[in-house]
Amino acid sequence: MREIVIVGGGIAGAAAAWFLHQAGRTDLTVTILEGSPRIGGKLATAELAGIPVDTGAEAMLNRRPEAVDLARAVGLGDALRHPATTSASVWTRGGLRPLPAGTVMGIPADESAVADGGILGPDSIARIGAEPDEPGPPLSGDVAIGKYVERRLGREIVDLLLEPLLGGVYAGHADELSLEATVPQLAAQLRSDPSLVRAAARAKAAAPTSDAPVFAGLDGGVGRLVPAVAEASGAVVRTDTTVRALARNATGWELLTGPTRAPATVRADAVVLACPARPASRLLETVAPGAAADLAEIEYASMATIALAYPVQQDSAVPADLAGSGFLVPPVERRSIKAATYSSRKWGWLAERAPGLLIVRASIGRHREEADLQRSDEELVAAARDDLAAATGIAGEPVDTLVQRWGGALPQYAVGHRARVERIRAGVAAQPGLAVAGAAYDGLGIPACVASARSAATQVLAALPAAGTMTI
Repeated sequence: MREIVIVGGGIAGAAAAWFLHQAGRTDLTVTILEGSPRIGGKLATAELAGIPVDTGAEAMLNRRPEAVDLARAVGLGDALRHPATTSASVWTRGGLRPLPAGTVMGIPADESAVADGGILGPDSIARIGAEPDEPGPPLSGDVAIGKYVERRLGREIVDLLLEPLLGGVYAGHADELSLEATVPQLAAQLRSDPSLVRAAARAKAAAPTSDAPVFAGLDGGVGRLVPAVAEASGAVVRTDTTVRALARNATGWELLTGPTRAPATVRADAVVLACPARPASRLLETVAPGAAADLAEIEYASMATIALAYPVQQDSAVPADLAGSGFLVPPVERRSIKAATYSSRKWGWLAERAPGLLIVRASIGRHREEADLQRSDEELVAAARDDLAAATGIAGEPVDTLVQRWGGALPQYAVGHRARVERIRAGVAAQPGLAVAGAAYDGLGIPACVASARSAATQVLAALPAAGTMTI
């Protein structure tokens, strides 16, 4: 028998185990080692007012198939749900203003996309109209997306559109995040033409048309996904098992686990590191020092989600006219929260389980702003309530609240990220039977993590030849 060990029990680790199972190799056993008390990583549900709510990611891209296909494959197809609405607003200029359609990560395909929304001023709108005629060199190498957009379109569009959208995905800052890594569809166009407006128009024209909903969730919460995948994989799952060191031996790999006072060794023929960049870096220090150094350079942002359940009655202080699925908050507005979702308006399954309640989820925290998270749970709830009341008029006392802190949750795709990932993968690939997977590499979303898991599973299987040809 061949033993494959996966370090990390998030969606990437569980998906890697499932893809290994799908290879049909009867000579393989797979073990997932997870350092925390539970599997799931940043996908988790908890109870709020007796109702399951997602405290991590609550949706997955439906138009990118990896995640929804995996959900169906592990028996969750009947639980797939699509949002009742995906329209959102931006809280700026003293009110909630519709997030304009016709943009790519906030970059408009033409000035009409933002002309009537009330977010941008007349000077910024005029500059968008004139930008295609402005000269400049095509994109060469990687740059910070915020700085490139400011140079071409001005600071206001960075502050009021790009920042809140990037903040919602990465909890990062536009002036530090990689253009290549965050909007690769624009980067490809900008290599031959410096115009952002034309790049957005071409990217939108090149995108496949589909009537399928953009997002999908799960009845009962996306937090159901990882346990279902892990169970379907048939892998042995060991929680509360931290891996402290990784080394080669004569036949494969040795992983040192357990506390220093009671260490234990796990032997494996192949290893998939499906953990965040920093622990992966520590494990690779002697095995692949170049990859370890690059992994150590990937920084992470911490954040928190605050879920609140408000009673909805005829005389309640919850407005009946809340529009869309929620709103984003530009950092320049100097508010505590960076976004809010009207979860029970967005997800029909949640509305059915919570009659008479409005479930709202707010998020707080950006890269290198951890001081915001040093406040107590009560202080975070109070900050979220104050901002929600100011933005929407939602007032009154919630019947329940829930705070979930995610320390070091979101990798930051800094300038040069894609080149860094190429070096990491090359260094790891030089060690047969070793692969990496997860959000630190090709995308933070669930489908991207699943895709990286499939690649990792293929890579380690190639190092463990068996009779016949196996494909996954």
